Amino acid sequence: MNSRINELADKIAALEKQLLDALDEQQEKFSYKLEGHKVRFEKEIQDAHRKLKVAVLPWLRSSRVRNALSAPFIYGMIIPIAFFDLTITLYQHICFRFYGIRRVKRGDYMVIDRHQLGYLNGIEKLNCIYCGYGNGVVAYSREVIARTEQYWCPIKHARKVLGSHRHYHKFADFGDAEHYQEQRIRLRNELKEKK
Repeated sequence: MNSRINELADKIAALEKQLLDALDEQQEKFSYKLEGHKVRFEKEIQDAHRKLKVAVLPWLRSSRVRNALSAPFIYGMIIPIAFFDLTITLYQHICFRFYGIRRVKRGDYMVIDRHQLGYLNGIEKLNCIYCGYGNGVVAYSREVIARTEQYWCPIKHARKVLGSHRHYHKFADFGDAEHYQEQRIRLRNELKEKK
């Protein structure tokens, strides 16, 4: 494995940790605390949020026509997104058990909390729920598919890949036939369920 690639991957992980720390600091700045999945604001902040909320009718009047015209296409995507969510969940629960791969925790990727903000009206809250769910499904399915790729085909591509998943840097180099089999076995073992 290329030590330079490992070094860069470690730097990325350290930066992700710094980002999470900065988000924790932001919690203090905006005076909220997390209690499980619930967000709790201080009373004064809640009152300020309510005052800033734009009611649904004025909000609709200020919206552009293109927003209304595109709504059926946007909301219509909930059907394929939900179907994909269902099928990717079934897929991993069946196939990952066969192969002994650790299953992806769906709840780790479904973050739906922006609807708890008091300055959003009902439509804005619905939009936030929709986007949180859609992006959660994509992130969750990406991890399921990334683990599948690591199990079956852990080889880097010859061409550069934009936005590769978090496992990709560990894959065998394209064309490295000499080390492929040992790397494939090692990468499969990394995915094993803890007994």
